[in-house]
Amino acid sequence: MKCLPMAALAACFCLAGSPQVSAQKAEPAPSYDAALAQRLGADQRGMRTYVLVILKTGPTPVSDGEERKAMFAGHFANIERLAAAGKLVLAGPFDKDPAGWRGLFVLAVADLDEARRLTATDPVIVHGEMVAEYHRWYGSAATMMIPQLHARLLPKAP
Repeated sequence: MKCLPMAALAACFCLAGSPQVSAQKAEPAPSYDAALAQRLGADQRGMRTYVLVILKTGPTPVSDGEERKAMFAGHFANIERLAAAGKLVLAGPFDKDPAGWRGLFVLAVADLDEARRLTATDPVIVHGEMVAEYHRWYGSAATMMIPQLHARLLPKAP
């Protein structure tokens, strides 16, 4: 029996009863794309190693005002810099969490030390607004495509 990644398995269960999906004709399974797999760093299972960074509330929250505004502007600039370098493939905040979880990064690096270096200059870390927790994560190499797919969802500026 072939094992599916959890996301694919969940999608199968969610979509199985959908009238819109069941009315569509089944498309043939895509063929293996060796060049794409190599470009994304996929192993024989279509997976690769990342570092998941959990951002949590830190010991020194910065008060509202210009300093906080500048700190978060730097935080978002750091996110854009890491994404442009191909190191950050996913980022986003958590909803208010009683455990203090604020956000996450998925970094396309296999080494925890490199992940620490990449986040060490982020202003929210520097100011103590947040602290980072690092975990190796093995996930679909297709995660690497999120930034380019996301760019296609953004409306063009007028």
